Amino acid sequence: MKRRKLSYWLFVRIPFWFVAGSVALVALLRYVPVRYTPLMAVRAVQHRDEEGFRTIRHWRSLSEISPEMVKAVIASEDNRFDNHRGFDWNEIGAMWSEHFQKGKKLRGCSTISQQTAKNVFTWGTPTLLRKGFEAWWTFLIERIWGKERIMEVYLNVAETGLGLYGAEAAATAYYGIPASRLKRSQAAGIAACLPSPLKMSPDHPTEYTRKRVSKIVSLIPKIAYPDWVDNPSSL
Repeated sequence: MKRRKLSYWLFVRIPFWFVAGSVALVALLRYVPVRYTPLMAVRAVQHRDEEGFRTIRHWRSLSEISPEMVKAVIASEDNRFDNHRGFDWNEIGAMWSEHFQKGKKLRGCSTISQQTAKNVFTWGTPTLLRKGFEAWWTFLIERIWGKERIMEVYLNVAETGLGLYGAEAAATAYYGIPASRLKRSQAAGIAACLPSPLKMSPDHPTEYTRKRVSKIVSLIPKIAYPDWVDNPSSL
């Protein structure tokens, strides 16, 4: 009897409440700004003894962020952002093909949706369990939030430097302007550093960073963007 009750909790009650709770949370965050994330908490603990360290983030709606910033992250991070449902199977297939046929190391191919899910809902630990939860959250935000909201959240929670999160904090710290005034080259500078924001910086670019910026700038005009990029709605 006890074993049956335990099985009921493990395979029915707990999964039910997890699904119901996660759906409710994602639905709530469809409208409520994401002010704090697990990554912010991790960094705060990691650097708690460093003098002057503080977490800087300023929530901005998509209409308050330059369209050039949106275009830059799509060009840099996820060319097919508007065409997939959270997972870029073309890129995943190419990665595995390169690994098995050419012996190349496995590389990251997370979409902006996956990165947003990881930042907002997980601790970012490099485990298969975390990837599994990330996939679940990605599935939910794609269907409940939609692309425009995913981009808005991503551009507010993405780590852009030590203690810096989001486009507004990066634009202010590196260029002394609000995110709404970012030009293409400046947006590309921020986007180029997103893969490693604690090692790369737009205001002290290495040769590698300059090449990435140049590549992003040249790629931006070649990509087709959804209408909301230049005319964001009021979410």
